[in-house]
Amino acid sequence: MLKEFRAFAMRGNVVDLAVAVVIGAAFGKIVDSLVNDIIMPVIGIFGKADFSNYYLPLSSAVTATNLADARKQGAVFAYGSFVTAVINFLIIAVALFFVVKLINSLRRQEAVAPTTPPAPTKTETLLTEIRDALVAK
Repeated sequence: MLKEFRAFAMRGNVVDLAVAVVIGAAFGKIVDSLVNDIIMPVIGIFGKADFSNYYLPLSSAVTATNLADARKQGAVFAYGSFVTAVINFLIIAVALFFVVKLINSLRRQEAVAPTTPPAPTKTETLLTEIRDALVAK
């Protein structure tokens, strides 16, 4: 029976992991959109820069002025895309840090909270009365 329970619990963990992967992928897309559509344009306004088009051509055949066309012409070192990916990573890392911190604080509160013993059941109360009656005789 214990083996069956462990197998059932393992399936539950696999389902939890699958749900976490799907939610993580969706969260990654949201963060990617946040960085590409909101943060980078604001940085571009203040820094007069668009990180998505920063690249170094690795061959003399690359003469394009934007990254998409430059990639079609030849090899490029797209460090602007890397900067965007690093910002994505940092946002996800900070979000996960706060989620883990919240979970740990909730676990600490649960561990510290004093637990009151449950009230005795009717059977326990009856057995206690019988014991006390026998002791009194």
